[in-house]
Amino acid sequence: MQMSDPGKGPSWKAPTTDGARDRPLDGAEDDDFRSALLAGLAATPKRVSCKFFYDAEGSALFDRICTLPEYYPTRVELDLLERHAGELAMLIGPDVELVEFGAGSGRKVRRLLDALRRPRAYVPVDISGEHLHQAASRLRADYPRLGIRPVVADYTRAFDLPPSVSGAQRRVGFFPGSTIGNFAPEEAAGFLGMAAALLDGGGLLIGVDLIKDPALLHAAYNDSQGVTAAFNKNLLARANRELGADFADDGFAHYAFYQPLARRVEMHLVSLVAQRVRVAGREFRFATGETLHTENSYKYTVEEFRSLAAQAGFVPRKYWTDAARLFSLHWLEVA
Repeated sequence: MQMSDPGKGPSWKAPTTDGARDRPLDGAEDDDFRSALLAGLAATPKRVSCKFFYDAEGSALFDRICTLPEYYPTRVELDLLERHAGELAMLIGPDVELVEFGAGSGRKVRRLLDALRRPRAYVPVDISGEHLHQAASRLRADYPRLGIRPVVADYTRAFDLPPSVSGAQRRVGFFPGSTIGNFAPEEAAGFLGMAAALLDGGGLLIGVDLIKDPALLHAAYNDSQGVTAAFNKNLLARANRELGADFADDGFAHYAFYQPLARRVEMHLVSLVAQRVRVAGREFRFATGETLHTENSYKYTVEEFRSLAAQAGFVPRKYWTDAARLFSLHWLEVA
């Protein structure tokens, strides 16, 4: 869960390091929510990018989702990282600068940092500044010799990275959690192309969710504790807090389902009644049953994803899956 507009994808260009600063790039998360939500509410059908889930409250809720018994991706990916840690360290190599896209709480990267030989720096990139800095502080306490350089940025757009640290042999990307599934396939190709340019001479370790029994997907996105529902509805609460909106908490319901033809899970907020909502001084109407589309999560076969990565400028090397083939981890090298 994370990132990308369920309607129209972003414009892509490779990020550069021109003007990069050796400090957090604050403010990136504050620019777009108002304009994006207003535009999405005026669209037909209504939609908004799932990247706006990730304020401090949303990020905390997502961390809870990752611990739920129904939500298999985190559990399976952590197991893959642990079981193949030595092999991953050999493929990635020593003295690297590790860039994590959508870093979140930093839980998974610990498995990788513990396995790597002499990692020179860790650059976590995330849209939620508060959550990012808290995670970076915890990592600094546990890895005092590692240069940790958080970047607050929307990584679906061009952004600056700090200059590479002295002694780093190459930059390697880490993109866990199947966040790549939040992009439509053509958007995913664009992101991968951007990452290949950013990581020139390096590689990318990426998690990819696989096509499976729809019942497992339904359970993962409709957990029995209602945490995913709260995560989805927090987007409306964020609009109330930050934009002076008047969304009624009991006026909308969480709705998630697997669309087999598109091979994606869709998340929506369904209006339970005919209602009018005010956001930033503008009024919008919802019919009963009308939805605000908040997220897509595309699923792949291993072969489909390897083909997509190759088209985007990577050489697919090794991949790993669990015995049930629920989830996959891929090591890609820049062509």
